[in-house]
Amino acid sequence: MRPAPVIFALWIVFCLSWIAAAGWSRLGALWSGTITKKEGHRVIDTGPYAIVRHPIYTGILLAVFATAAVKSMIAGIVGALLITLGIWMKARREEQWLREELERDAYDSYRRRVPMLIPFGPR
Repeated sequence: MRPAPVIFALWIVFCLSWIAAAGWSRLGALWSGTITKKEGHRVIDTGPYAIVRHPIYTGILLAVFATAAVKSMIAGIVGALLITLGIWMKARREEQWLREELERDAYDSYRRRVPMLIPFGPR
């Protein structure tokens, strides 16, 4: 069964906004594809990083779950859950590294204020 057109349109806007936020997050000078300390590395808590600590992962997960929902297949949902587990594990590893490499108090304060992957979700 298809959702109502208004719900579908809102879902599309929501998904596109998070995909845009994920792209915006990659524009910063401190972003890299691997866990690496860059010169002047510090906690970024503005833009999409003020909403979630890992906006790129949030955008990816949203796209994965949106695809699974549109396809309405059990295999897609199982795949989305497995991808979520993998991303959560990688994000946790990155957070351990950031906490050790950056100012610990600053990162701990950021973790208390901003949720990890789900906007307005658990911290």
